[in-house]
Amino acid sequence: MTLEEGFYIGYITKTKGLKGELQLFFEYDAPELLDLDVVFAEINGKMVPFFVSSYKLQNNSTGNFFFDDVDHIDLAQALVRKKIYLPLTKLPDRDDEEFHYNDLKGFMVSDETHGDLGEILEVNEYPQQFVATVLYKETEIMFPLNEDMIVEIDEEERTLTVDLPEGLLDIYLSN
Repeated sequence: MTLEEGFYIGYITKTKGLKGELQLFFEYDAPELLDLDVVFAEINGKMVPFFVSSYKLQNNSTGNFFFDDVDHIDLAQALVRKKIYLPLTKLPDRDDEEFHYNDLKGFMVSDETHGDLGEILEVNEYPQQFVATVLYKETEIMFPLNEDMIVEIDEEERTLTVDLPEGLLDIYLSN
């Protein structure tokens, strides 16, 4: 599997105990819907498969995992801070009405004050919010995606109208 053939679900935060147990922090918003029998870790630019022998999901967006062939803390320690992916073929189906901030990737953004900003290149999910990345005047700018800033989402036209806080663009353009 290559990076393009997968989707990001989270990263390994720490080891637990001495028998190779790992804690995975999910940045995917519904980990209970995922098929977690095999996960892929990005190691040195390659996608390395890990077969899950057992796991238990927690209420705080984490899960505790045991992988086949990772049966000691020393083997587990090498996986800490590695990003974890699943193949796109395992992306859970969603209802057509269900819309996620991740769906905004590729939308054109317009600000009520500054006009057209450009296309959303990335949507990243952080613990508290989603953040969009746009290339504006040859500078990457980032802004949170939340109800306070979003004025309108037009799914048919693939446009997003926002009202960014005063001075936000100036921070990026002042360099």
